[in-house]
Amino acid sequence: MPSGRLRPPSFSTRGLCIACAATVLALAPIAGAADDPDPGFVPIFDGVSLTGWEGKPEFWRVEDGAIVGETTADRPTPANTFLIWRQGLVDDFELRLEYRLRNHNSGVQYRSRDLGDFVVQGYQADIHEGQYSGILYEEKSPRGIVTQRGQRITVGTDGTKAPGAPCGDPADLLGQIRQGDWNELRIIARGPVLQHVINGHLMAETIDEQADKRSLQGVLALQLHAGPPMKVAFRNIRLKRLRLAADRRKLVLVAGRPSHRPGEHEFRAGALLLAACLDRHFGREAAPRLVTEVHTGGWPADPTAFDNADAIFFFADGGSGHPVIQRDRLARIGALARRGVGIACLHYAVEVPKEKGGREFLEWMGGYFEPQWSVNPHWRLAQTRLAEGHPITRGVKPFEIDDEWYYHMRFREPADGIAMILTAVPPDETRERPDGSHSNNPAVRAGKGSREALAWAYERPDGGRGFGCTGAHFHRNWAHADFRTLMLNALVWTAGLDVPAEGIAVDVNDAELTANLDDKGPQR
Repeated sequence: MPSGRLRPPSFSTRGLCIACAATVLALAPIAGAADDPDPGFVPIFDGVSLTGWEGKPEFWRVEDGAIVGETTADRPTPANTFLIWRQGLVDDFELRLEYRLRNHNSGVQYRSRDLGDFVVQGYQADIHEGQYSGILYEEKSPRGIVTQRGQRITVGTDGTKAPGAPCGDPADLLGQIRQGDWNELRIIARGPVLQHVINGHLMAETIDEQADKRSLQGVLALQLHAGPPMKVAFRNIRLKRLRLAADRRKLVLVAGRPSHRPGEHEFRAGALLLAACLDRHFGREAAPRLVTEVHTGGWPADPTAFDNADAIFFFADGGSGHPVIQRDRLARIGALARRGVGIACLHYAVEVPKEKGGREFLEWMGGYFEPQWSVNPHWRLAQTRLAEGHPITRGVKPFEIDDEWYYHMRFREPADGIAMILTAVPPDETRERPDGSHSNNPAVRAGKGSREALAWAYERPDGGRGFGCTGAHFHRNWAHADFRTLMLNALVWTAGLDVPAEGIAVDVNDAELTANLDDKGPQR
């Protein structure tokens, strides 16, 4: 059995109430993988390499289509060590895999906290040659064994355990596990309800209502245990995201690759800052209604990243390099939008080629930067107005910021459902630049003195929401409280949540503003 005495993590979200457990269980019937052809499962191990996984290389390898972890008398591990899935976090999900254990103890960590040096802390579906197989154990937690094999346990808000009807006799359930051979493990986690299933038999079921100790989001990892020499293998590892409960929302933030000089187009730092502000507002350690997850590098490596998202935010380079127009991604995001998923884009990410992405952006967000029509000058906001009464402008006062404020956007016609959130009158000199695909054109030149939309919101006929904003070229502008609140409000609104009357007002300090900046080399 794993050991440790540290306090567990709490990547918590707003969980389901105990009364919802019956509904959760009804949604997760116990059956073998061969009996369930559900196409929602996606492989997260390619069968030939450790791509997407990271651990100490002396202990982990791929052999005969399986991930193998092994210690020997000559190569022991002094403490439990883990192979961590690096492509994303898990929240509500079902995981299916096969495992084979030779000697000792292993397990699958989920919704866990990465402590560094390939050590994790949190929930574990225990794998053992006897006593502990199938239990819910908390690695490096004083709660230790939470639920034994055969038990149904509800952990109350104060940590007390209330047993429910047993899910089976522990000895009989152990008899369903093939010692030294391949077994199928399923982990089903929906809100506070956790189920461990081996070879189609429910081994343990937990409803964890202890909000200050439970975890509702975190890393996925495979365990190699300290102690006697051992060998464990995992294969056919597949993940399916489960939609969050109706009172919770998930926002996936996608940050593009570095492209400009330092302080400009800081997509990674900006996305992480916005996510941190939202986490602080909603309370990572309590039970927030909004779950955030940030993916960097232009597109998520996690093939399931968007599967249970309620909104997706893109902060990246656009035009012909926009991440959504590569490969088959337009169709993928379009399918999500038709399901009602909100789509938000910031700065360069509002631009796509007219012939590839323009029609889709009009459908998803109601507007976009169209080359040969829209323009991209640097200027300071003047005669700023905010849409009165719209949730996105709650707690926001008219403001002035120097930025690369694109304008003369292309909008849907008719513009039903579109609200012009932020407007201003650009200086006339911004309309006097030479003609070009982004700099000027006769239509822009003819509009001197006109008010232009710089941020807009779109309520789609299908019930989904879209948002676009053209600012945020300069990372320093996140220091401006009104601009920051406007964007935080917009992300919350796009995800389908109510914006509080005072808006999402979160202070940030200089250290937070300068954290996670890209190393872009010398100034150009």
